Amino acid sequence: MQSAYLILALAAGMFMPVQAGINAKLAGVVDGAIPAAFVSFFVGTVALGLVLAAMGQGLPLSRAVPGTPWWYWVGGSLGAFFVTATVILAPRIGAASMIALTLAGQLAASMALDHFGLLGFPHIPFDGKRLLGSLLLAAGVYLIRFPG
Repeated sequence: MQSAYLILALAAGMFMPVQAGINAKLAGVVDGAIPAAFVSFFVGTVALGLVLAAMGQGLPLSRAVPGTPWWYWVGGSLGAFFVTATVILAPRIGAASMIALTLAGQLAASMALDHFGLLGFPHIPFDGKRLLGSLLLAAGVYLIRFPG
């Protein structure tokens, strides 16, 4: 089962630049990055609604609202920011640079979340190996962003 999770993570990562490219093309049709991100989220919301219906589950909003901390609702806004940013970035800096830079940001935030055990992540201390990995990733971002 562990290998299935690794394959799922790889596939999700492979779809990110594809989604950014599609949404960047869509932005040209719907007059901008924010309208394109809206369409992307709308289509995604409909797709998830169909999956919930196929699974025999109702909309989760009625179960989630009472007593839910306000910051639980921020995830959608962060996703909207990410999608909008990729729509803006993809045609300007290219897929490889966009993904390299967003990956570097994701890794930095992920290591901080792990180190401090925030948001329910297991506590995984920042150490020399993680520092080396970060430096190698930063070097990779530089080489990808400024080839030649």
